[in-house]
Amino acid sequence: VQLQASGGGLVEPGRSPRLSCLPSGRIFNLNAMSWYRQAPGKQRELVATITNNGMTNYEDSVKGRFIISRDNAEAENAVSLQMYKLKPEDTATYYCHAEYKCQKYSGSYYYTGTCEYWGQGTLVTVSS
Repeated sequence: VQLQASGGGLVEPGRSPRLSCLPSGRIFNLNAMSWYRQAPGKQRELVATITNNGMTNYEDSVKGRFIISRDNAEAENAVSLQMYKLKPEDTATYYCHAEYKCQKYSGSYYYTGTCEYWGQGTLVTVSS
């Protein structure tokens, strides 16, 4: 499954763009969909997560400004990230991520672990 992220670009501070993540196919045994971001020269960080049962979680700096939600009208497991009141420090490449249950082999037995898909990233530049 490929995750196609879109919606990035150059935006002015205070604007409210919306990012979309569209999986190319069904993700079986999905645990959660998330958005990560990586600013220039910094490590990738988790921005927002929505679990399979609808629970959400946000990184502190985006709480109250970003909303992650499902876009089931677009496709199964599609998610969006509505961003409000963007700041220059929100400038980063935003990545869509999916975590799902999968079978793994320890070398001697099979067990249920987690696997992941990553999207290609969409750059959001906040500047006037």
